Amino acid sequence: MTANASRARPRRTAISVEEERAWVSFYQRARKDPAIAAEVLQQLDADGEMKREHLALYLCCRESLRLHKAREVRNQRIGQFVRWLLRGLFVRAPSATRRAIGRGGDIAVACLPEVSAEPATAQVQQLASDPKVRAARKAFKGKAESQPQATAPAPAEAQPQAVRAGG
Repeated sequence: MTANASRARPRRTAISVEEERAWVSFYQRARKDPAIAAEVLQQLDADGEMKREHLALYLCCRESLRLHKAREVRNQRIGQFVRWLLRGLFVRAPSATRRAIGRGGDIAVACLPEVSAEPATAQVQQLASDPKVRAARKAFKGKAESQPQATAPAPAEAQPQAVRAGG
């Protein structure tokens, strides 16, 4: 091909080259950073011509914001579940255990077998049937009956002299 036959491309300026690089970097960064995507989307919404010129970038920004919102909703659901789980483990379970233990004492007492007679009564009956105890009891009662009860002395005779003198 001759030099005349080749198409002449318009010469780009350094500014247009840098502008193109900036737009390409927006494509890459808008997918990762929702803040940049929101700013670019706001600029593209403000200028209809730029929006038509960079429609793919516009769609990438919308997709990035939609994915970011979906991640936030998912993180909120996970956070809500974790809060529910931890509240159940560290708040509800200990209080339920405390209530169960508090009622457990009452339940344990209610589960004990009923005692038909006082245990001391059974022990007294057993001792009363023992021949040695009966003999000791008779001997004690016999001594108590054979000793005459002491009569109360006269008031003046019963008191010691020191008491009489002070009185």
